[in-house]
Amino acid sequence: MKSPVVKRSIVVAGHKTSVSLEEAFWNGMKEISGLRNMTLSELVGEIDGNRQQGNLSSAIRLFVLDYFKNRAAAVVVPSEHKIPAQ
Repeated sequence: MKSPVVKRSIVVAGHKTSVSLEEAFWNGMKEISGLRNMTLSELVGEIDGNRQQGNLSSAIRLFVLDYFKNRAAAVVVPSEHKIPAQ
């Protein structure tokens, strides 16, 4: 059985490293970097520079999860502003 985790090499702050992530996280990173008009390497560099602990792969997963959680929360309409059914 093939592992859902994909290992890729990426250049971060001028040095090459490898990161193992599930395909969904790679796709999320591509979407976020595109929306921010930055390369994947630039985004990973930002994540790497801001991480407090843990390995880079974990930091990326948490970043992507947080990004999409915040985006989903922003589109939720508060109940007091919902239009009543007629």
